[in-house]
Amino acid sequence: MSQLIVGSVIDRLLSDEDLRVRFAFDRIEAIAELGLRGFLLTPEEIDVFIGTDARIWFWGDALLRDRVH
Repeated sequence: MSQLIVGSVIDRLLSDEDLRVRFAFDRIEAIAELGLRGFLLTPEEIDVFIGTDARIWFWGDALLRDRVH
């Protein structure tokens, strides 16, 4: 079940720009909000998300911006 929740959190961070920005500025608050939405992470999973480089959640935006048409 936990892998499903981690995958759902990753999907949210990649698809929800508002959440992504809030996560970049205040990871703990964003994780708490996700918990209130039912995405309950273990303490270890929370540590991993908090320890990530926030730039990875914006890589898709950068790719789209840098694309030449």
